[in-house]
Amino acid sequence: MRSQPTILIADDDEAIRELLAIYLKNEGYLLRFAKTGQEVLDVVAHEPIDLLILDWMMPVMDGISACIEIRKTQFMPILMLTAKTSDLDLMQGISVGADDYMKKPFNPLEVTLRVKSLLRRYRDYGAHQASQSGKLMFQELTLDVQTRQCQKGETLIRLTPKEFDILAYFMRHPNQVLTVEQIYEAVWGEDAFEVDNTVMVHITKIREKIEDTPRKPSFIKTIWGVGYRL
Repeated sequence: MRSQPTILIADDDEAIRELLAIYLKNEGYLLRFAKTGQEVLDVVAHEPIDLLILDWMMPVMDGISACIEIRKTQFMPILMLTAKTSDLDLMQGISVGADDYMKKPFNPLEVTLRVKSLLRRYRDYGAHQASQSGKLMFQELTLDVQTRQCQKGETLIRLTPKEFDILAYFMRHPNQVLTVEQIYEAVWGEDAFEVDNTVMVHITKIREKIEDTPRKPSFIKTIWGVGYRL
């Protein structure tokens, strides 16, 4: 990551773009802007972006569709902005690759704090992994800690940054029962205060990618009332 991270603010509401720009410029971030989902794809295809603030409802292509396309090739943190309030809607954003979300209307100071946290976690985790050599292995699974690739046998499995971090955390603590709070604090780098279903949704998506039968997982087991175990 460059010394001055570049943040792409994607929202069709000019007032929101300008408000976020005021706060983020004060933190020294370089900014790019987009008004549609298609503009988002065009920017990330031609410029290095360190973090994306992505509105759910945009013209031409919505944030969910844009997020799905971005995650095919890009691994920067994504903070989703949404006016939707149901847990099902919010978890949909997480399930397609967003790292975090905030409901509208929001406090721009809180957005700034979330941005700092996501960038710090992405930077620190990447540096921690780059300092290690070798690979993490568990049964058929292999995680390359330098290229951040996951393989099951000979099959390459595409994971989002958060999915990779969660699976890496499990593989560093095999056969240990890990609580949701432990996972959240280790991977998100924040205190697990009133943790919602975020961890569960990410683990569900990981299971869909690494398990032969996701409803009967053989890797990540649920320990009812406690947490999970690899």
